[in-house]
Amino acid sequence: MKIAFLTPEYPHLKTGNSGGIGTSIKNLATGLLAQGCSVRVLVYGQKEEAIFDDNGITIQQVKNVKCKGLSWLLTRKKIEKIINQLHSNKEIDVVEAPDWTGITSFIQPKNCPVVIRLNGSDTYFCHLDNRPVKWINKFHEKRALQKADGLISVSQFTANITNQVFGLKKKFTSIPNAIDINLFENNISENSNTNTILYFGTLIRKKGLLELPLIFNEVMLKMPEAKLVLVGKDASDITTGNPSTWEVMQQLFTEEALQNVSYLGSVPYHQMKEQIKKATICVFPSFAEALPVSWIEAMALKKPIVASNVGWAPEVIENGLEGFLVHPKNHKEYAQRIFELLINSNMQESFGIEARKKVVSKFSMETIAKQSIDFYKKTISNDIK
Repeated sequence: MKIAFLTPEYPHLKTGNSGGIGTSIKNLATGLLAQGCSVRVLVYGQKEEAIFDDNGITIQQVKNVKCKGLSWLLTRKKIEKIINQLHSNKEIDVVEAPDWTGITSFIQPKNCPVVIRLNGSDTYFCHLDNRPVKWINKFHEKRALQKADGLISVSQFTANITNQVFGLKKKFTSIPNAIDINLFENNISENSNTNTILYFGTLIRKKGLLELPLIFNEVMLKMPEAKLVLVGKDASDITTGNPSTWEVMQQLFTEEALQNVSYLGSVPYHQMKEQIKKATICVFPSFAEALPVSWIEAMALKKPIVASNVGWAPEVIENGLEGFLVHPKNHKEYAQRIFELLINSNMQESFGIEARKKVVSKFSMETIAKQSIDFYKKTISNDIK
């Protein structure tokens, strides 16, 4: 089978910065290659036109068309032409795109089916953040969903909220994000720094980063020797207008707590794994996700987690078995769960072992690639009919 991914981002030096969408596509693409599929990634919004190989994955860079007032339409028609040509040449059988900003809203390939995979649209995240969405983004995202030949969601929660915010009654097949479990091996006792709490991800309000200082203040009252390590890029805060969420966070820590906080900024991917290994536990007090890869990566490295109990969370973690789920606004209970894990090495080990089992059985690239291939085959078959 020959699959194409259409995306605004992909994790490679030539294609620029990438977030969760790009990472999830690369993980799935690698899994599909291992199943004997051919994979091409069409990355739009690029500075140049180019085609290169990334460990067996064909990457095609696409420049947007510049024309005042019509760039959005002309770029989509350019992509449509590329897809039609690739399909006509039998280089692709199906194309998958993310729901983010609805790139396929005005792309209608002649005979090539289009699959949309929900990783969280702009409309979805604005709803979870309780902030207004740009009407143009909502228009394109809804149109793309209505026109798609097949619909996948990384979590049932995301599918349900998507139908709600767009006023749709679409049927979605739930296929979660995946990771390469072979890249995440860890001896539970190896390199672990006692009483170290790790958060990794973007420093931004929607991920609960303005709750984390208040939670850590409570942890410090119970365990003054506890350490908090933050890893990830800083982001502006949409509510206060401050260009640095880290700057806003520092004002929320007590003086004593702030002395025990280390902010490392962004680190290379391979170094991130080492930071996870060093941590005692990982925390993710997020308000807005679809199905976070970061949680799965920590679980694969046998790290016990205290995470948000919002929507998607039970689809990743079973509360009390692989981690604890607590609402981020409940600072004292969240801190209590962290404290319970820090003082109980047996619980740390038990949660870590169960977390790894969950990842192997549910979130491995092999499992997700096979589920995706089955879905593509059904979609192609329906499209032919």
